[in-house]
Amino acid sequence: MCAHQPQCPATDSFAAHLVAARPEQGWSLLCDGTVVFDDTGELLPDGRVVQPRRVTAEGLAVAA
Repeated sequence: MCAHQPQCPATDSFAAHLVAARPEQGWSLLCDGTVVFDDTGELLPDGRVVQPRRVTAEGLAVAA
């Protein structure tokens, strides 16, 4: 599916390039077929879903 040279490694979606972006809809398409959503979730080319990696309020809290 990836048409650029050199091709992206099939196992490394972090190396994939942006093909299309729809920021008004909250998603982008990568050259390996992965759809990445603004909430950090992903839809992989094989149909698997990567759940969003949300930070909780406790994770943002700074110890005094």
